[in-house]
Amino acid sequence: MKHSNKPEQINLLPYMGKWLLIAVIVAILSGTASACFLFSLDYATSWRVSHAWIICLLPVAGFAVGWVYLHFGKQVEAGNNLLIDEIHSPKQVIPLRMAPLVLISTVISHLFGASVGREGTAVQMGGGLADQLTPIFRMPAHKRGLLIMAGISAGFSSVFGTPLAGAIFGLEVLAIGRMRYEAILPCFVAAVVADQIGLLWGVHHTHYSAGLVPAITAWTLLATLIAGILFGLVGMLFAHATHGLSAFMKKRVTYAPLRPFLGGIVVAVAIWLAGTQRYTGLGIPVIVESFQHPLAWTDSVGKLLFTVTSLGTGFKGGEVTPLFYIGATLGNALAPLLQMPFATLAALGFVAVFAGAANTPIASTVMALELFGPQIGPYAALACVISYLFSGHTGIYWAQRTAYSKYRHVPESLKLGKFTSYRKQKLKDTRQKPGE
Repeated sequence: MKHSNKPEQINLLPYMGKWLLIAVIVAILSGTASACFLFSLDYATSWRVSHAWIICLLPVAGFAVGWVYLHFGKQVEAGNNLLIDEIHSPKQVIPLRMAPLVLISTVISHLFGASVGREGTAVQMGGGLADQLTPIFRMPAHKRGLLIMAGISAGFSSVFGTPLAGAIFGLEVLAIGRMRYEAILPCFVAAVVADQIGLLWGVHHTHYSAGLVPAITAWTLLATLIAGILFGLVGMLFAHATHGLSAFMKKRVTYAPLRPFLGGIVVAVAIWLAGTQRYTGLGIPVIVESFQHPLAWTDSVGKLLFTVTSLGTGFKGGEVTPLFYIGATLGNALAPLLQMPFATLAALGFVAVFAGAANTPIASTVMALELFGPQIGPYAALACVISYLFSGHTGIYWAQRTAYSKYRHVPESLKLGKFTSYRKQKLKDTRQKPGE
């Protein structure tokens, strides 16, 4: 093996140049795709709000999306979980069809009134488009993961306008307790540039104000800890309910397009009975309200039920913005009980429920800093970490692995989707008598 006499930093330059180029290309692709998606989403949402009758066609829209994925999207139906699986166990380049399929199907979901988010779509577009560079740059299998991670970071960053949180999300979401530090350069460059690309296209992100953050006292820390526990439990409930409903529907309804058709009927009827579109789509106006004045606790419950029904029956979109809604409105409702400013607790719920459901406490804390300012940092860190712990070994991404357990031994590289069966087997083994 030849050893260079040049300083290590000189040998680093070609590597750095290569990944800077790749990350910028990924950012341009992801940022442009996210901008197109966000503009389409705004138009679809505005049209639905002014033409409420279209919600009656939600079951038909669900059937159409299910039919398209049944015939043309089986390879990419796993969505974000496919990206995570390909990073951990590279097999083949992700089909390009992932990006247009998820974009169109998510816009349809929003246009007709399903309660879904946007993160999943942006991440899938970013990761899917990034992986198309694999053959162009002749990327070896063990480096493909870095490319997809850069796409994930770029997609998350450009859709939320949080480049630092986006970069860390791409690093943190793969496995509980471990990050691939070799991906730091492409993830951060792709996230920062993708955010700027979106801004150049004219994307405008919603601004939130956490108000005057209270000074740290024994009570405010205790109140944050209590809230963090509740946020984590709600994140766990959301993940369990969504996966549980999805598994139930797949078992009971064998023809895939019928699942979102039936889910569409339930959601459309529920909207009609509620007499409001408050729980449809992203719910950004309600999130903004949660920072401005007190809201009823039913808002968080309503959004959770509508989103679980939509995603669990097969509508396409993301989980994160609905989690922001659930967390912000729950924090708002908890504020009087915990004697905290409702805007502050809404901000903590906004990031902490997401931290628990996605198992990304660091990315969520950084997102709080980017959205609400540095003053909320200590509270956000505590709330996100506690939520992460109390959500247990579950999450919205069943393909996530366990690198290090949260507080007790869990086999390394165990998928979260298999954690329940692992616990059952473990419990069965402990109950057996010696020699049986």
